[in-house]
Amino acid sequence: MNNLKNSLKSNNLEFDDKFYERCNEFIKLLQKWGKVHNLSGSLHENDIIENIVDSVYPLSFINNFESFADIGTGAGYPGLLLAISKPNIKCYLIEPRIKRVAFLNFVKNSLGLQNVEVICKRVEEVKDIKVDLITSRAVTNTSLLLDLTINISKDNCSFLFYKGSMLEDEIKKAKLDNCTIISRKERNYLYLQK
Repeated sequence: MNNLKNSLKSNNLEFDDKFYERCNEFIKLLQKWGKVHNLSGSLHENDIIENIVDSVYPLSFINNFESFADIGTGAGYPGLLLAISKPNIKCYLIEPRIKRVAFLNFVKNSLGLQNVEVICKRVEEVKDIKVDLITSRAVTNTSLLLDLTINISKDNCSFLFYKGSMLEDEIKKAKLDNCTIISRKERNYLYLQK
């Protein structure tokens, strides 16, 4: 766990012991389930740690939020890790693939994450929630994400999209002018505030 703690510290992020305990358990569960089910890329501990850091890094620059929905959570990045780091914030993990939903529910129950609700649907089918932050990593282009999430967005909703190198094109296509881009390693974080 020292690797994770040191990586987060070097990015000016610190968390309580419970966070590190839960991350340690998450790593074990992902490695165990990942051997049987294709949940994510590499199951090497250092790669998982990098994905955890990637997931929670935006907490160093985004504003406070009361609730959030993560679109296409997959194996838990970034939504599950954000939920672990913010146990008092209501979290909705929206994931249409049953195998991944089973994993997310198993982790939720194993870690006692009472702030998490896993929803097995496509985001455009979700009608009964409203959040003030929407996150997504590697799902679809920015314009489409903004359109697909309109039904779950509060009026003052912010958006945090974890993007790669195609970000500039996406910003032009979506005609965004009020966005912040923070870069770390190969990741571009697109932060839109309303």
